Amino acid sequence: MVDMSVPLTAQAADGEQLRLLHVHAHPDDESSKGAATTAKYVADGVRVVVATCTGGERGSVLNPKMDRPEVWENIAEVRKQEMTKAREILGVEEVPLGFVDSGLPEGDPLPPLPEGCFALYDPVVAAEPLVKVIRELRPHVLTTYDENGGYPHPDHIQCHRVSLAALALAADPEYRPDLGSIWSVPKVYYQMGFHRLRYAALDAAMHEMGMDSPYRERLGTWEDHSYEHRITTRVACAEYFEIRDDALRAHASQVDPDGMWFSVPLEVQARAWPTEDWQLVYSAFPTVIPEDDLFAGLRPVPPGEPDPSDLWAI
Repeated sequence: MVDMSVPLTAQAADGEQLRLLHVHAHPDDESSKGAATTAKYVADGVRVVVATCTGGERGSVLNPKMDRPEVWENIAEVRKQEMTKAREILGVEEVPLGFVDSGLPEGDPLPPLPEGCFALYDPVVAAEPLVKVIRELRPHVLTTYDENGGYPHPDHIQCHRVSLAALALAADPEYRPDLGSIWSVPKVYYQMGFHRLRYAALDAAMHEMGMDSPYRERLGTWEDHSYEHRITTRVACAEYFEIRDDALRAHASQVDPDGMWFSVPLEVQARAWPTEDWQLVYSAFPTVIPEDDLFAGLRPVPPGEPDPSDLWAI
């Protein structure tokens, strides 16, 4: 039965409100990875929840203006407060999963990870709180990172492993029935924002306007050219770039408002690369590639539109 309180832009095929679950490693990841897509779906009426694996307790203070003793001494509480502000800007719900940040090891050889940190857990064990979230929310779409974590931070790689374990366990009737009724997530995506093609387009647009680009050095040393070939889904969301940036600025300890993240004017970004990009890795329903919607195949089919089951599906 269709719930008349749910706008058409947020309706699943059965009339329920569409539900989206992002799984992230740290506070601030929800604002630096796919946040304009999030803001678009929130504006459409979709229920969006962020599951944050760690509290960012071992993160560095990356904004020189916040590099003060009291910030370092209270970094866990600072990041919690920043997350609250960013969540409010994006209009999402947030569930902290309660693990401790692993930090980013540096040196040669790399030092061992801290005892008890998120990255050292067996992914099946660490999946338990995420299974609970999945079974309670019953998301239509879940997003996470790819097998490399998007970039090789141990918590991001672990986030990928835990997400995949939780997806399987949430659908297993033998696993922890006390955590709720089983749920098989219909669609799963990897976030694909950090690929060379996008930064090259932004770089070229900046130079065309006679402006200095912050990406030239990065592009010159970029070794992995394969990510853009994994993209299946591009969500047009340029009108929400400002909300994305406001949410990211809320994480004041993690980002310099005068730094690289904000050096490309929004109008340049909107013209050069107006989408956020994703890789569909699982779909229980037919969908046509390329997509322009994370919920493609899950919405009501408008009269006169082709049935996706008659077309190529993944």
